[in-house]
Amino acid sequence: MKRRTFLQTSFLGLSISWSKPFRFSLEKDNQPVFRFAVASDGHYGQPDTSYEADFSNLNKWLKGEKAKKGLDLIFINGDLFHDDPVFIPKVKSSFNQLPVPYYVTRGNHDRVSEDTWKQTWGYVPNHDFVVGDYAFVLADTSNEKGEYLCADAAWLEKTLQKHAVKKWIFVFMHIPPNKKWTDSGVDCVPVQEILEKTPNLAAVFHGHDHEIDDHKVNGGKHFFFDGHFGGNWGTTYKGYRIVEIYKDSSWSSYQCNPTLSPIINTFQVKAN
Repeated sequence: MKRRTFLQTSFLGLSISWSKPFRFSLEKDNQPVFRFAVASDGHYGQPDTSYEADFSNLNKWLKGEKAKKGLDLIFINGDLFHDDPVFIPKVKSSFNQLPVPYYVTRGNHDRVSEDTWKQTWGYVPNHDFVVGDYAFVLADTSNEKGEYLCADAAWLEKTLQKHAVKKWIFVFMHIPPNKKWTDSGVDCVPVQEILEKTPNLAAVFHGHDHEIDDHKVNGGKHFFFDGHFGGNWGTTYKGYRIVEIYKDSSWSSYQCNPTLSPIINTFQVKAN
């Protein structure tokens, strides 16, 4: 299926405005047919940080990704702002300048109710949607108090089963369900078991720990972190992660450090 037809068909009925089709050379073997970016932990409004510049940089970087290789979706995986809901309008205004449709998850610093979340973003914190052969699942791991929570295991299992016929499922949850990677995680054995038994689960993406920007494996499943694009601690650089899905349904993910080595921590998965 051509990229233009794929995108138009996948989002039929949704109020999303797409720009002109990207110009991948599909005549070559195994070119990317779908690309998305993942970033987290912008912490808009955190005192003594360059949060306005951080959000501006993210926009600039992702517009560059779209211009260079094309970009279809963006996911901001939690801690959009820093505790105070007064910053929500400015966060949304900044994200609305992103070059393609975007989705957000709630982090422990995004201290608003589910109702406010839905009023702001148009969907509740536990949300899923489909683009062609791929399903995307946003799982909530916090609340208005900012507590560290396990994802809703019953909802997650039902949602993953709903997408059993899809080629790949990509899951996004701010807080990881495993403390062996970070002390700020939460041990969520039921969630781990649900993820491990899902055969078409491609990967799970986390934010939360600003110091982790690499790939982990648990129960044969892949878990990715993306450092941070804001805040006052973490990796020495601020960046984001890219995922590319290819013609043969294999996919790869790599972390981007826009200020030094552009591409780091590359990982590739063969088609299932």
